[in-house]
Parts: sequence; structure tokens; C-alpha cells
Amino acid sequence: MVTVPGDATTRQDNESLVAIAIERWGKVDVAVTFVGVFDLYTPLAQIPDDRIDAAFDEVFELNVKSPLLTARAALDALREARGSIIFTLSSSSFYAGRGGPLYVASKFALRGLVVQLAHELAPDVRVNGVAPGGTVATDLRGPNSLGLGGVRLDDRPGRVEELEARSPLGVALTGADHAGAYVFLASDAARGMTGEIIRSDGGIGVR
Repeated sequence: MVTVPGDATTRQDNESLVAIAIERWGKVDVAVTFVGVFDLYTPLAQIPDDRIDAAFDEVFELNVKSPLLTARAALDALREARGSIIFTLSSSSFYAGRGGPLYVASKFALRGLVVQLAHELAPDVRVNGVAPGGTVATDLRGPNSLGLGGVRLDDRPGRVEELEARSPLGVALTGADHAGAYVFLASDAARGMTGEIIRSDGGIGVR
């Protein structure tokens, strides 16, 4: 494994990451994105007028622009390898109430990016997504622009019990529970899939 420090919201650092991967392994088969920020359920009425521009820019830069830049940086290598892109979405990409307006809107935008890029890049590159539900044991934080950069979603009191209660399967999922969906989409077992999103959310859509 190679760790490359950098800023995932910049074109230069995404290009550097891809170049290092090619130097190390000779090709790029899969590009997976995980960068994100959560608005901690902040409703529109509670976003100060003098901060809404900065908050919008921060959330959309991290949740939409960053994956777009990663995909762009890896595109030529992925075409050569006939590889795939896997974006990390959220149950908030499908349902209201899974965040505030900034987060939910950004995740709906990312859902559109999956479909559009799947359309554009076929047949050379497959583009899919994984949409986890609420997940424990993460470092997901609020926006700095709203003074919430030091607030972790995982530290909310009763977080595990809340997730178990709202999931039909009664589970509070961890990253390990979602990993198989990524592995599947990256593998040849999913070679006929593009523009699809696996919802790893405990079944919240059936309620």
C-alpha cells in the first residue's frame, strides 16, 4: 500500500496520485472516492446569511468537485485498462431527512454524476456507486465554514441506537459492512454493470 498525502479538491494532487499509482503498479484498474463532509443536519434557516456562500462552496467542493477531479485525473489510465470508477454516495442520495439541504443536495448531485459519466464513458469505463446508510466508526465531520469542523457525526449521543432503530435490519453498520459492495463492483463479476448504485443501508428504502 502507498499513502499519498494531498488535497483531494485540487486537480494537481489528483493527477499526482494517479501518476504515483501508475509508477508503482503500471496501470489504474479502479478509482474509488471516499472524500466527504457532512452538514450535521443543519437546516437552511439555521445557516447564517453571511456563511451560506462559503458553506455551499465547502460542501460541494468536497462532496462533488473532489470525486469529479479524481475521475478526470484517472480517466486516461482507466480507459487504457478498461477499468471502472466507484463513487461513494449515501442514503442521502435518495431520501430527504438524511442530512441538511447542503449535504442532501450534494449527494443527489453525485448520484447524477454516476449516471452521466456511465453514459459518457461507456464502453471503455464502467461507473458505479455505493450508497452506505449511517455508518459508525468514521471520522465524518461538519463544515469548517459553519464552525463545525471539529464536530464528528460519530460522537452524537445514542448514535448506534439511533441507526439500529431506523434500519429495518436493526443494524448499525461499519465500513467493513460496505467493503464487499466496492469489491464486487470493482471485480469482473460486475463487468455488465454501469450506472448502478448499491444501497448498503440496512434496507431503509423498504419503510
